[in-house]
Amino acid sequence: MLGFVVFLIAFGVVAYLNLPVLKKIMSHIANVSVLAAIIIFQPELRLAISKLSVKGRRGRNINEFDKFLDSLASSIYKMSEKRVGCLILIENQDSLDEFANRSVLLNARFTSELLESIFVTTTPLHDGAIIIRDNSIVSAATILPLAEDSSQLTKSMGTRHRAGLGLSQITDALVILVSEETGKVSIARDGIMTRGIKMDRFKGIIRSVFNPPKMSVQTRFNPLKWAKR
Repeated sequence: MLGFVVFLIAFGVVAYLNLPVLKKIMSHIANVSVLAAIIIFQPELRLAISKLSVKGRRGRNINEFDKFLDSLASSIYKMSEKRVGCLILIENQDSLDEFANRSVLLNARFTSELLESIFVTTTPLHDGAIIIRDNSIVSAATILPLAEDSSQLTKSMGTRHRAGLGLSQITDALVILVSEETGKVSIARDGIMTRGIKMDRFKGIIRSVFNPPKMSVQTRFNPLKWAKR
C-alpha cells in the first residue's frame, strides 16, 4: 500500500510537470501492476469476496429462507409418504391471533422434528391446524371455520380440507394440507385450492409467493409483502 501511494504521488508529479515519455512509461507500469496484483493476491481477493457474500444481509436472508423452505418441504413430503394428515397455516398480514388464542399456544422455534411430531396421530395436538409466524410455531390444535362453499372439494377430502379452504377464504394466510386418505399435498390461498402438488412445484409456489430478501430471523415473516412482489 505504501508503494502504491508513492507511485501515485510520483505519477501526479510527472503529470503536473508534463513529462510525456515518463508519463507513458508509468502508465504501462500501472496497467501491468493491476494485472500482477490480481494474480498475486487472488487467494486473498477470493476470500474477501466470499466473506462479503456470506455475511451480507441479503445472503443471510436468502440462506435463512432456504433452510426454512427445505425443512418445511422435507417434513411435508415425509408426512405425505406416510399418509399423516396435517393442516399448516403460514400467517400473512392478517393476524391469526383470534384462532391462536383459542388453541394450544406453543411459541416454539420452527423445526422439522417439532412439526412432524405434532401431527403424529397418537399425540393430543394432531387434530387441528398449526400456525406459523416468523420462524415460530405459534399454536397447535387450532380449530378453524369450515368453508361455506365447498364445491372445490372432492369426496376424498374431509373436514381438514374444508377448514383449510374456509380459512383461506377469510384471511390472506397460505394454507398447506396433507390428505390422510391419499397422502396428496394441497395448497389453499385466496379461496382457491391447488391439489396434488409435487415437491418441486411446492417449493416453486412458496418461492413465487415469498421474497427471500424480506425473510430474516430477527424481522417479521410477512408473506403478504412477498406476494405483492
